[in-house]
Amino acid sequence: MKLLQNSGIPIYQQIAEAFRADIMSGKLKTGDYLPSIRGLAKELKISVITTMKAYELLEEEGLVTAMQGKGFYVNAQDSEMIREQHMRRVEDSLQDAIKSARIAGIGGEELMQMLKLLLDMEES
Repeated sequence: MKLLQNSGIPIYQQIAEAFRADIMSGKLKTGDYLPSIRGLAKELKISVITTMKAYELLEEEGLVTAMQGKGFYVNAQDSEMIREQHMRRVEDSLQDAIKSARIAGIGGEELMQMLKLLLDMEES
């Protein structure tokens, strides 16, 4: 797991996002345990409190559950819910792209061409 200290995104959110991506992609499966809070904190050289905050965020989202004495494990995921979460992330990213394009003076047609080019590059 790679953390960016100067990204402007809090460390706990970066950790949660990395696990969220692993859960949604199926890399972490139902019943898999996340690394121990202390172990991950030591590995990443961060505070146990920061790690706990990331795990609690995932728990609030319903992605993991805490089991007393055992740690946090991955909950069963509804494929439709996962698709909706991905759709929200795509929409948010596209909204950010539109805002940036407007600031840069890039029109809709040029933005669509950029998206098509990026999609074509990704597919090849």
